[in-house]
Amino acid sequence: MMFPLIDRVGPFDAVVLADGDFPSAEAPLELLRQAPCVVCCDGAAVKYPQADVIIGDGDSVPSELRDRLIRIDEQEDNDLTKATRYCVSRGMRRIVYLGATGRREDHTLGNISLIVRYFREMGVQPLMATDYGWFVPVGRSASFASFPGQQVSLFNVSCQRLSSEGLKWNAYPYEQLWQGTLNEAVGDAFSIEADGCYLVYRTYHPKK
Repeated sequence: MMFPLIDRVGPFDAVVLADGDFPSAEAPLELLRQAPCVVCCDGAAVKYPQADVIIGDGDSVPSELRDRLIRIDEQEDNDLTKATRYCVSRGMRRIVYLGATGRREDHTLGNISLIVRYFREMGVQPLMATDYGWFVPVGRSASFASFPGQQVSLFNVSCQRLSSEGLKWNAYPYEQLWQGTLNEAVGDAFSIEADGCYLVYRTYHPKK
């Protein structure tokens, strides 16, 4: 069974567990098991009561877990951002995000876009894992371990120059979100040449 995420994620400082769909696939569950620190976003603590820290307004937190609650009532940022700020304030910048997709689609889109913000503005090295694959924001050119048939999507954030090697279709400076989706790796690695920031999504398994 192939889990390139687990093989290549490297050491990380914390898992931020959001209150979306709780992970059910082996890859994100393994990341949760490996986590040196788990920071839950408010209601996610109900699904994972062994969290080290709980961040939010506390409305969804059972009384028996409130000793681990750090109450933050301001509403300008969501709980994912509050949890990220907590991690950064304690020197934890290599962060894996779980449970950040599913349920409401607007929350899913917002949470995916937020890891780009954390990368660019807070110096975080984020990775968002779902039950199917994982997202990472990248600045400028980079190479990626892969495997034939791995599904790859690229989302341009700020690139004027964007090209690829090792993908079925060559990348270009996409102007629309959909344009870089549904690509495919053809070998054991692919590379992206870019002059700005972009978001990479890769699946755990090859296309059947």
